Amino acid sequence: MNEVQEELCWAGPAVVTVFVIGAGDEPLPPQAFDVAGLVPDQVYPFMLEEQPPEIAPLGLMSYDLTFHTASLDLHTYTHEVLRRLCADGRAVAWAGFEGSFHYDHLLTEDIAHMVYGHCVSGADPVTSWNRTTLRGAAWKEGLVEARAALVALMSRP
Repeated sequence: MNEVQEELCWAGPAVVTVFVIGAGDEPLPPQAFDVAGLVPDQVYPFMLEEQPPEIAPLGLMSYDLTFHTASLDLHTYTHEVLRRLCADGRAVAWAGFEGSFHYDHLLTEDIAHMVYGHCVSGADPVTSWNRTTLRGAAWKEGLVEARAALVALMSRP
């Protein structure tokens, strides 16, 4: 296992946490997360409360996707689940470590090291399982582009 995979398992089972803005406030069915040949053992959807006015019309959901077998290829899984979340319309999705979410820091450079994947509708997902990459300038630049897409999405009528 590498560093990112180990951190996903800090509480025991592996938990991939993904966020999506633009898919509404109704949770997707658990089957929506059966991708890349993997099926989560548990899917926990969370509608995030106190959504700012620019986010509320789009909807913001978080999903904890739990796997009891920590040796699975969660890197490929994360890449494909982000693709799935952005496939059905205008959306921005990302995967981040516990504690990475705050409305004031959505896809900002200061939390880049805590985000291990992101996707924008119409583009391929970008993921990394390398902590050095997540701390690097190129990763931050990619996150700035995702943030710009998020801001554009939130400003559309």
